[in-house]
Amino acid sequence: MKSRTLPLLLVLLGTFLLAACGSTTTSSNTSSTPTPTPSPVTLNIFAASSLTKAFGTLATDYHTLHPNVTIKGVYDSSTALEQQIANGAPADIFASADTTNMQKATTANLVDASQIFAENRLEVILPVSNPGHITSLKDLSKVGVKIDLANATVPVGKYARQSLDLLGKSSDYGAAYEAAVLKNVVSEEANDAAIVQKVQLGEADAGIVYVSDINSTDAAQFTTITIPDNFNVIAQYPIAALKSSTHAADDQAFIQYVLSTAGQNVLKQYNFIPVNS
Repeated sequence: MKSRTLPLLLVLLGTFLLAACGSTTTSSNTSSTPTPTPSPVTLNIFAASSLTKAFGTLATDYHTLHPNVTIKGVYDSSTALEQQIANGAPADIFASADTTNMQKATTANLVDASQIFAENRLEVILPVSNPGHITSLKDLSKVGVKIDLANATVPVGKYARQSLDLLGKSSDYGAAYEAAVLKNVVSEEANDAAIVQKVQLGEADAGIVYVSDINSTDAAQFTTITIPDNFNVIAQYPIAALKSSTHAADDQAFIQYVLSTAGQNVLKQYNFIPVNS
């Protein structure tokens, strides 16, 4: 009896051990591996001052979609930003208010290929009190009117002077118009945001800025005069990633977001002209 019982016990014990090993293997194979959390990334975006509000919203929306990515905006005139980038400023993306400064960065081999992501146009802004009694573009040439423009070296200042030149070449305004308006310029600013502030404070009777500089949140503080299309200048806004950036994939992802329907809708909300409808 003992000789028959012992082999049977050994067989049962072996079966139990095999079952236990099989159970352990199956459990190990079916366990899920946790998805790694993306590393935090901060993108430094050097953008024209006219993009301050729009890119602020884009940054918030993008961070909601990609919590690991924080967008840090540095805003100034495109001319100043291009010079800072050329001097080694730590930028990941450059968004310019003109193609001229982007071309400088391209020629210097500082950026990848750029894309136009928005357009803009000019308008005249006045304080609500309208101390200069300005009701038309012709009134900008009246003696004693105080006008604020951006410096001619920055895009919005360059565009404003191009628009005045077009007006002066028209028989409706006459050859003396441009010179008369420029004679009324009492201050030249480094960017459009400074013009808006000075007009708002009543330090100037009028200023020429982008349509995007005045949106629904501050429209009650200004009166505007439209510059007709045939006298206006359409500004093109290019965007590009810096070659020196260490976040190439994240740079391109944000640029594609700006060009997406969601990004273009945000720009339209701030009175930019979207390029991807």
